[in-house]
Amino acid sequence: MPGAEKLQNPEEYQKIFHWAETQKDGSVPSFAVRKNDPYEYQAGFNNHFESEAVPGTIPRGQNSPRNVRFGLYAEQMTASAFVAPRHLNKKAWLYRSRPAVAHQGFTDLPDNKDTECNFLPLNPRVHVSPTQLAWLPFDIREEEHDFVDGLATIAGSGDPTLREGLATHLYTANKSMTKTAFVNSDGDFLIVPQQGALDIQTEFGMMYVQPGEIAVIQRGQRFKVAVEGPTRGYILEIWGANFELPELGPLGANGLANPRDFLSPVAHYEVTKDDPWQIKYKLGGKFFVSKQNHCPFDVVAWHGNYVPYKYDLTKFVNVGSISVDHIDPSIFCVLTARSRDPAAPLADFLIFSPRWDVASHTYRPPYYHRNVASELMGLIYGEYGGRSDEFQPGGVSFECGMVPHGVAYEEFKAASAQPPPEMRISEGAIAFMMESSRPFTITDFAWNSDKKHEHEPSMWDSLVDNFSNHKDEVDEILRKAGKLAIGTNLQKANGVANGH
Repeated sequence: MPGAEKLQNPEEYQKIFHWAETQKDGSVPSFAVRKNDPYEYQAGFNNHFESEAVPGTIPRGQNSPRNVRFGLYAEQMTASAFVAPRHLNKKAWLYRSRPAVAHQGFTDLPDNKDTECNFLPLNPRVHVSPTQLAWLPFDIREEEHDFVDGLATIAGSGDPTLREGLATHLYTANKSMTKTAFVNSDGDFLIVPQQGALDIQTEFGMMYVQPGEIAVIQRGQRFKVAVEGPTRGYILEIWGANFELPELGPLGANGLANPRDFLSPVAHYEVTKDDPWQIKYKLGGKFFVSKQNHCPFDVVAWHGNYVPYKYDLTKFVNVGSISVDHIDPSIFCVLTARSRDPAAPLADFLIFSPRWDVASHTYRPPYYHRNVASELMGLIYGEYGGRSDEFQPGGVSFECGMVPHGVAYEEFKAASAQPPPEMRISEGAIAFMMESSRPFTITDFAWNSDKKHEHEPSMWDSLVDNFSNHKDEVDEILRKAGKLAIGTNLQKANGVANGH
């Protein structure tokens, strides 16, 4: 790849504590992308960008002139209601060799039995369960398959035709898409590579996304994925919303995922004639195909704020407690998406990456807790200490809302016995959580998989009752306070007091 340098150590970026290490304390020029990334990008989140592969192409002062330079066609992609408030209005103008409307109609494709879009409990293909479930890494099957062929759904909520909900998927691939583009007409894809890089061609330009980075391809945007070998990763799909940066509140202006670290492509066109292509569409969870005799990536210039983007997770700025106790996991939120409930998000994407832990007089592991969120976790690389049993890169862990979770007694005892050191945690690892205020149901694909296993409930059997060992001490305190001794039966005590 021109302009890219092959990594001598494929794990080079997995070993760093934070992206800041690549700058070598200012002794080298700063750079925005990994040295094996061959492409140029524009920086910023939700910006109004413009990009020209041929300078002087974009018309000034208007969007759709009577004649666009070079005989190009102007095509607008509108992703919000026309009357949406200005700060929520999403659109892009594309100037291309031939418009997307030049196609030969649509044909149904066979259903992908491993994907699902309707997560209502009335659907017999989904399952409701309070059990804490997990899956070992899913195999990358040997027969040739590309990114679209390798989609499989784990869990989700709602239905895309209702314009609110989400789905969590896995993808695998061992060959590149050729003469084929894909369009998700249902919602936005947040793509999380776990094994193997993705070389993504979009209508807006090129993106190279590798493990430790994420990409967002928004609803209706055409793209093609090339791979370099056996490839696997995760997808969070949302319906009826777009991803946003979470509010920072008292953190102020900086921290978490900073807007300038998000990168969008620059215009890159491919113009061909009499060149058969097929465009695969996902709509209502079903798949369709449309054929055309020209390349769909023929955009010479574009401008707007509805564009694909990527983000390097090693640039995330962790924050946390520097005195006592753990802060809620919302401090690990990279991207969020709104629901119709202003107090509860449709989806959050959180990461648990290398960071310092310095809180004193504080129980170090995740505390025992229950919360309203559905939590689906994955591991990109390394080891994650917050799970209670086997958790491997490429695996999945799931807990539904209000189901209690926490570590086994051995970890509790060790963490309670001595003060935690000032330490760096999650070194060489990135785990993530796809979280929602909505309850998840689980697909047939995941439910019937031989990779599924339960978080072993017996691991908590050894959580001993330490309180009862202090019975005499507690009884004496209660006696001095004029209260009933521990364990006293109130009905029996009242009977004695009444002379019965």
